[in-house]
Amino acid sequence: MPTEVLTCSDSKAYEGIVAKAAALLTAGELVAIPTETVYGVAARADSADAISALKRVKGRDASKPFSLHIAGPDDVHRYVPELSQVAKRIIRRAWPGPLSVVFPVESPQDAQIVSELGPEVVNLLYHERTIGVRCPDHRVAIDVLSRVPHPVVAASANRAGQPPPRDIEGVLAELDGDLALAIDGGTTQFEGPSTVVRLDKNGFEVLREGVVSPRVLKKYMTVNLLFVCSGNTCRSPMAEALCRFEIAKAQGCSVDELADRGIFVWSAGASSFGGGPASGGAVQAVKELGADLSGHCAQSLDQALINTADHVFCMTSGHLEAVKSMVPDVGDKVQLLIEGRDVNDPFGGSAEEYKRCASEIHAAVQQRLKEITL
Repeated sequence: MPTEVLTCSDSKAYEGIVAKAAALLTAGELVAIPTETVYGVAARADSADAISALKRVKGRDASKPFSLHIAGPDDVHRYVPELSQVAKRIIRRAWPGPLSVVFPVESPQDAQIVSELGPEVVNLLYHERTIGVRCPDHRVAIDVLSRVPHPVVAASANRAGQPPPRDIEGVLAELDGDLALAIDGGTTQFEGPSTVVRLDKNGFEVLREGVVSPRVLKKYMTVNLLFVCSGNTCRSPMAEALCRFEIAKAQGCSVDELADRGIFVWSAGASSFGGGPASGGAVQAVKELGADLSGHCAQSLDQALINTADHVFCMTSGHLEAVKSMVPDVGDKVQLLIEGRDVNDPFGGSAEEYKRCASEIHAAVQQRLKEITL
């Protein structure tokens, strides 16, 4: 029997199409839906019969798991009890979007979905203490998924080994007669599949290349803070050291472990030639506040540092203008460290002047850290 095809171009019929797709999925049927990357075949994840049907249609190795598809980023909390900071960051920045994430789940039995549906869903949803999750950025997919009161998995709408389809004709060429319904949402936005990454304690591993490039992935998973002054020997190094100290304290880790958590703090000088150490007054002033600046080596401000940074904090309005002249489209990620006024340079001053400056910078850094999400 040919697969029924419903077209979303008819706005009056849209709600009925979405409702029918959701009802069929709830009943354990297979439904093809569009996403922003390729068309997928969706199935009810907590139904062994539906999963078996999906494996049969795909011709896929029975041991290879399917990706859970969710209607919105917050839904991931039903399936992953504990999210690392890197995981939270990538969810916040990449979803909804063309990125599938394999999360480590040490104790699947602690997941909310298990308490909702019972322990038997563990073997259906989790694979070797992991779960792959995709949060598509397509209205049809989101609307269908949001109306199904059960977990849903999906795979590209093609036989194993064949190219994934970007339109309804490609779906029917492969799977006509094997699906209860196929929704025609037009040609997909992207020409390739979603990127698949696996998160672990050491960072991430790309399991499948796709729409999201490795460069963008790294940007998603890290946060970079940059402090700017003139010579990078006094004010900005003190801000860098104090910022690292405060973040590490809040994270319950050492300063050296921040990189493992995807957190990087830098400083640079708009007039620096680079290579020199921090001034003795700066080293001593931050030491008295608990931070370490002894290994600092000054560096010059450049476009790469600015472009890499998520937030750029400048000591003076002159430094802010220097940043903007280097990267005119830097936008609002560059700000004065202290809103509305400059931080005076203690260079050549007394130990007390350095202490006052460090204390002022410390308070400003603490305030800025309250305002940003790491």
